[in-house]
Amino acid sequence: LFQIIVDDDDSKVWSLYDAGPRSIRCPLIFLPPVSGTADVFFQQILALTGWGYRVIALQYPVYWDHLEFCDGFRKLLDHLQLDKVHLFGASLGGFLAQKFAEYTHKSPRVQSLILCNSFSDTSIFNQTWTANSFWLMPAFMLKKIVLGNFASGPLDPEMADGIDFMVDRLESLGQSELASRLTLNCQNSYVEPHKIRDIPVTIMDVFDQSALSTEAKEEMYKLYPNARRAHLKTGGNFPYLCRSAEVNLYIQIHLLQFHGTRYAAIDPSMVSAEELEVQKIRLCSSNEQEEQ
Repeated sequence: LFQIIVDDDDSKVWSLYDAGPRSIRCPLIFLPPVSGTADVFFQQILALTGWGYRVIALQYPVYWDHLEFCDGFRKLLDHLQLDKVHLFGASLGGFLAQKFAEYTHKSPRVQSLILCNSFSDTSIFNQTWTANSFWLMPAFMLKKIVLGNFASGPLDPEMADGIDFMVDRLESLGQSELASRLTLNCQNSYVEPHKIRDIPVTIMDVFDQSALSTEAKEEMYKLYPNARRAHLKTGGNFPYLCRSAEVNLYIQIHLLQFHGTRYAAIDPSMVSAEELEVQKIRLCSSNEQEEQ
């Protein structure tokens, strides 16, 4: 786990895992949800680097507004000497990925977006009026707010394990980290789609219970009419943990369009079309089995 400071403020530390071939100049970067740390994407890091991709999983420092986050993230990319990147954002991470694409639209830094269980307008949480008071709340209250969005009731073992893992990660976050993320998640803001219209997007969402309303999902489809859609029948809020094989395959399918270009996230010597075909067939057959 690397720790990097790019702002003048020494307390703003980015933590990240950078795995896979360093020769790749346009890696896939993972941005976690409110409750997540960089290691919630360990299943993606392990699988994708095994296939030859360079991936970076991040944990953001304490930022209190979207502009400040975008500025810090841009400095981080400069520090890592990355001109363009692919972003995979989960929930809040997906919103921040869109805001960053919008923020850099004049000299683009985002080559493509994978938005997992994400949203384009913070007003869906009906918390914009409390956003300014999160910084005052004690950590246990903030944790309670976040846990309120976790699935409850009977779950399959993988989903239960995924939630346990996320609860554990949530426990590791301090008051200011949580308060700042909830502030970013809820302060009044929305994505301006005309600024990021030309970026290839995959929208990944689940059909079972998640923190996102149907309206929020429909809004995303409207905003990105040309986006590819990666639907998972089940997976709850954290499909990258409990349905990692499917998520990893959808990521590969998304990145396939850049193979052979300078925006490839994979080492060219590792590209195997046959391997991807085999994976696709597996996904189809596992989907069919679920339907029976």
